[in-house]
Amino acid sequence: MTPFIKALAIAGVLAATTALTPAAFAAKTDITVGAQLEPPNLDPTSGAAGAIDQVTYSNIFEGLTRFGSDGSINPGLAESWTISDDGKVYTFKLREGVMFHDGTAMDADDVKFSLERTTAEGSTNAQKALFADIASVDVVDPQTVKITLSKPNGNMLFNLAWGDAVIVAPESAANNATNPIGTGAFMFKDWVQGDRVELEKYAEYWGEPAKLDKVTFKFISDPNAAFAAVMAGDVDTFMPFPAPENLPQFDADPRFRVIAGSTEGETILSTNNKMAPFDNPKVRQAMAHAIDRQAIIDGAMFGYGTPIGTHFAPHHPAYVDLTGQSNYDPEKAKAMLAEAGFPDGFTTTLKLPPPSYARRGGEIIASQLRDVGIQTEISNLEWAQWLEQVFKGKDYGLTIVSHTEPLDIGIYARPDYYFQYDDADFQKIMADLNNATDPAERDKLLKAAQQKIADDYVNGYLFQLANTGVVNAKLRGIWENAPTQAADMTAVYWED
Repeated sequence: MTPFIKALAIAGVLAATTALTPAAFAAKTDITVGAQLEPPNLDPTSGAAGAIDQVTYSNIFEGLTRFGSDGSINPGLAESWTISDDGKVYTFKLREGVMFHDGTAMDADDVKFSLERTTAEGSTNAQKALFADIASVDVVDPQTVKITLSKPNGNMLFNLAWGDAVIVAPESAANNATNPIGTGAFMFKDWVQGDRVELEKYAEYWGEPAKLDKVTFKFISDPNAAFAAVMAGDVDTFMPFPAPENLPQFDADPRFRVIAGSTEGETILSTNNKMAPFDNPKVRQAMAHAIDRQAIIDGAMFGYGTPIGTHFAPHHPAYVDLTGQSNYDPEKAKAMLAEAGFPDGFTTTLKLPPPSYARRGGEIIASQLRDVGIQTEISNLEWAQWLEQVFKGKDYGLTIVSHTEPLDIGIYARPDYYFQYDDADFQKIMADLNNATDPAERDKLLKAAQQKIADDYVNGYLFQLANTGVVNAKLRGIWENAPTQAADMTAVYWED
């Protein structure tokens, strides 16, 4: 080969390489997100399932305020707000140019509609009690809305950040369960029930555009199948991962990055306080002493999780460690059962939803309860069955579930909530908390609330769910902690 021909050949190779480089090395713009639970519908304002928020929070729907990845309360569809001196009037200035995914404009009328719909008679909003203090919602002008409370509520900005308070349009609200139309950075594309939900980037988004063009939520309930999907690259991230025993294997593989953050998920042995014999506080106390929390964390969660003795997240500044009040003491449990009139124990139901912490933890707890004379009839329920029988129907003795809603101790002030705890003293503590705006006073009341439900042994308090999962090593922007149950994809991108 002559020098001239050789030079031409090299030049041709360089030109071809240069031409291929942008396509060959361009970062991916799609992602597949693994999730163990498929949502029963896609309307976060109409159901209790956290799996709805997992898909829709911030991605499809937005509220006036929103949670940051660190748990902070940030502006959402409201760019700013003012609060009256008496704490009863909140005036929100809405962002300009916000459009729903169907092309209609979002304005103060939509805010009024959404919040009034949340508290209306017949509302199926699972958290409508959070908004009960809203006396009126008034449109000042298209970009300004005024919310007047019947009494001060120091939690209102926090409450408005929940997925249950997202802003929807009257024209599309009725169909959001199957065809959700919001204002978020992604719009709904398709739902293949039993398999996946597909989202695509919304080109007219008012804020920072999403870096991804497509997000697919892939529903994989079986832990073995989840492991295979991640290892094969069919799923790019899976949080929380349903089989924590596999995390060390992922951690040793340079293709992956393991995350072990915190969540708001208080995992409890929920007890039907109106069903005999659990209507007897001594029985509930005996049961609490029959439970070895660390054995459950080690056996069901492979060491991931923090023991709790009340319904409150340990990372919160107001947390009180009350685990010693219900320490593992099976002999004490037996004695208390005898004192309560059950020297030979009793039999009850233990209805378990699909998550691994419930199914695996349920077997361990059943064994621990059996050791003190409490026999359990275990039923493994699908998520829709659990919502119907346990959450709505209150047809259960015991169940295990992780309450992933943020700062949700207020559910104990609702007598009709599924564990049916009705205590006037606790209700007063929460009423005082809602009226308090001073941080020191709020901390004091939060501590009193934790102590009260621990004293009453309302439920068996097990552990704080860890946000354990696996992500592709090239992914950036995934939330490590989970201040609310959400897989927020709005800032996720692939590293080149």
